[in-house]
Amino acid sequence: MDSEAERRFRTIRNHLTSTAVEQEQPSLLCRRNAAGEFFFEQGFSNALPEELKTGKWNVYRSARSPVKLISRFADHPEIGTLHDNFVRSVEAFPDCNYLGSRVQEDGTVGEYKWMTYKEADTARSAIGSALVYHQIPKGSCVGLYFINRPEWLIVDHACSAYSFISVPLYDTLGPEAVKYIANHAAIEAIFCVPETLNHLLSFVLEIPSLHLIVVVGAVAGRIPSLPPSSGVEIISYSTLLSQGLINLQPFCPPKPETVATICYTSGTTGTPKGAVLTHGNLIANVAGTSIGINLYSSDIYISYLPLAHIFERATQVLLVYFGGASGFYQGDNLKLLDDMAVLRPTVFCSVPRLYNKLYASIMNVVKTSGSLREKIFNAAYNAKKQAIFNGKNPSPFWDRLVFNKIKSRLGGRVRYMVSGASPLSPDVMDFLRVCFGCQVIEGYGMTETSCTISNMDQSDILSGHVGSPNPACEIKLVDVPEMNYTYEDQPYPRGEICVRGPIVFQGYYKDEVQTQEMIDKDGWLHTGDIGVWLPGGRLKIIDRKKNIFKLAQGEYVAPEKIENVYAKSKYVAQCFIHGDSLNSSLVAIVCVDPDMFKAWAINEGIKNKDVKQLCTDPRAKAAILKDMDTVGKEAQLLGFEFAKAITLVLEPFTLENNLLTPTYKIKRPQARTHFAKEIADMYAELSTSNASPDKIL
Repeated sequence: MDSEAERRFRTIRNHLTSTAVEQEQPSLLCRRNAAGEFFFEQGFSNALPEELKTGKWNVYRSARSPVKLISRFADHPEIGTLHDNFVRSVEAFPDCNYLGSRVQEDGTVGEYKWMTYKEADTARSAIGSALVYHQIPKGSCVGLYFINRPEWLIVDHACSAYSFISVPLYDTLGPEAVKYIANHAAIEAIFCVPETLNHLLSFVLEIPSLHLIVVVGAVAGRIPSLPPSSGVEIISYSTLLSQGLINLQPFCPPKPETVATICYTSGTTGTPKGAVLTHGNLIANVAGTSIGINLYSSDIYISYLPLAHIFERATQVLLVYFGGASGFYQGDNLKLLDDMAVLRPTVFCSVPRLYNKLYASIMNVVKTSGSLREKIFNAAYNAKKQAIFNGKNPSPFWDRLVFNKIKSRLGGRVRYMVSGASPLSPDVMDFLRVCFGCQVIEGYGMTETSCTISNMDQSDILSGHVGSPNPACEIKLVDVPEMNYTYEDQPYPRGEICVRGPIVFQGYYKDEVQTQEMIDKDGWLHTGDIGVWLPGGRLKIIDRKKNIFKLAQGEYVAPEKIENVYAKSKYVAQCFIHGDSLNSSLVAIVCVDPDMFKAWAINEGIKNKDVKQLCTDPRAKAAILKDMDTVGKEAQLLGFEFAKAITLVLEPFTLENNLLTPTYKIKRPQARTHFAKEIADMYAELSTSNASPDKIL
């Protein structure tokens, strides 16, 4: 190292040493063979100074790449676009299974039938060529208006190969939102299925940019036509495929800076916003995520999370890189376990909502199986958990005796479980690790960062956090004084999570104002999530800047945290927590688990009442609120964080009734409006109760 670099090293080391002495911790300053670049080791993360003069070592990077942010795959740096990624895998795994479906052409369901990488390559070349044949210009937006199936990825690959921009359209957004996106993005071609075609035809003449509609899974002779004056042609996917095969065109490869997709996020309020992501954004994110993950061409993935959501989209890019196979569910979430039993996947990605339901279902079976079986389960669980957390291999005896039957629920071969979209309870994560005997990894990300911001390391068995930074980005926490979160907080720094690096999106399409609100002048993307740095450089999400509200007594409440706690109650399928500055207590709308609810009624000897009637029964409310209180105490909720009144409902919160976003988050303003009467009634009930003589005395 030259003299100038040595001088800088000594200056920084002395600065850090004095800071370490004040904080009673050792100096861990490291030097790499890159002049003037230093970092502070923190286990899974390394801290760096954003500006040395401030004295804050507040920027965290992955310990796997502390000096330089990842933007390409280490083993294949030539891959700069999604097109490059697929071309490489077609060459490396031509005869390996890639896309599988068990839904036959006549609509019946059977065994999975597979398309190889080479066959998928032929299909995407044909589809892309056919779009060129129909004079769809390079750089045009192409809409995908249907749920997960092989054709979705074929079309997406075609867009990448011929430099079109794919625009996913959530099939559950509703006609108005789809019409808005189609016009906002000036979509020229839309791929749909017969079900979504019916919605599309109701407003197709209100999309002046649209020239071509391609119907996937259409029955020959049953495709409607539009008058020539409309300027819109409707054809089947099979027809388009045939046109492409006889009119093959050379690829029009994109560059890393070329826009790959515009992902519209429905959000919880307002009109959809289009997040612009380049090929370079997506490759950087997946390249960073791939470090430390060992997938193989023999791995099989079950695709059921919406492909319009960045979580599933990035997972598919990762799967292609490793040459894995993707089997699609038949389109019905209620039949997902049936599909998994046939597919027997090795990789499973999901959201806490499903994992919580799986946990509750298994525990209910255990508790109703008799005292002897419950004791055997508890003994097996505790023994296996102790072995896992002591770094030892659990005895296979417990799997043969207890856990193999549980594993069979997901096909029996899952070796990777990934959770995203919202925080997963530590108890549920540990439960999954023990019962399924596989790697369980929790990650954190968003559309605007091309997916993963942070994820757990495979070697980390501590739960209750979202891991260290993706090697393709750096993270810092910014003070939020109005919520009393600062970097100086003890024992650990807290603040709004901000992200910078090649994974950060280009901005919101045609919306410079909201883009500037999201990304500051130094390139930091402000997520709106509140985090804390735990020992070892682990990030934990503790709050949400936007969803916070204040109770009448001045206490701030993070409803999502409380909802995740109550989700562990065996009676709670979904929960919406409400509070405001006019009231001192929280109330909850609880969507009950029908099976658990019926079992409770039978156990209590309540007869001649259907589930809907039970929802209004005071005994039922009291029993469920008591169970929620128990769960809340176990999670150490504070006094003001407990719901004081509940309303029981049967109808779940769904995309269809506009109470959930496509990423399964509650739309809070819509939920408040939807349940306005129930909320008012609960507060009136609490007011009456609090004003009673015994309360006053």
